[in-house]
Amino acid sequence: MALRDIFYAIQEFTEEVLFAPFNALRALELENWTAANVMNWLFMLIGSVAFVYWMIQLKKFNDNNEEDTSSTSHSYLGGDN
Repeated sequence: MALRDIFYAIQEFTEEVLFAPFNALRALELENWTAANVMNWLFMLIGSVAFVYWMIQLKKFNDNNEEDTSSTSHSYLGGDN
């Protein structure tokens, strides 16, 4: 078995198995735009939830004055440490 055959096997597995759900969604594109873009909506929802969570955590640390907001918080940035 040549090394080339291994790469072709990886290619075939990726295209035929891992991308199968996306190929099915691509077939829906002409019939229903919303169904075809369900993965995009899912990723946007996950990203929005993560962004809101991150902002809430930043506000919590900011309200407790635990955050070092000085621009020289590390000694290699020129602080007087």
